Amino acid sequence: MANVSRLPGRAEHHWMWQEGAACRELGSRLFFHPAGERGPDRARRDAAAKEVCALCPVQRDCLRHALEVEEPFGVWGGLTERERRRLIDDEDGRPALPFTA
Repeated sequence: MANVSRLPGRAEHHWMWQEGAACRELGSRLFFHPAGERGPDRARRDAAAKEVCALCPVQRDCLRHALEVEEPFGVWGGLTERERRRLIDDEDGRPALPFTA
C-alpha cells in the first residue's frame, strides 16, 4: 500500500497531470501484474507498459508522484516497483529522479 501520509492532499492542482496521461483510458491490467505473474510473462507486460510511458507527455510527473509517495506496485513513469525501489534506496535514501527536470 502507498504511504498515504506522503500524498499531496485534496487540492486538485496536485492531480491535474493525470488528465494528460497516455494510460488514462487503458485500464490497469497493463501496469499492475496479476498475482503470481513471473518470468517472461511479467517481463513482456512490463515492457509493454513502459512503451506507453515512453510516449506519455506526463511521464516525469507520474514518476515524481510514484517516488514521492513510494508507490509499492505497478509501472509508474516508466519504472517498475523494483526499479523505483532501487532509486529510493539510493545512497542518501531520498528519491533521485533519473532525468533532469
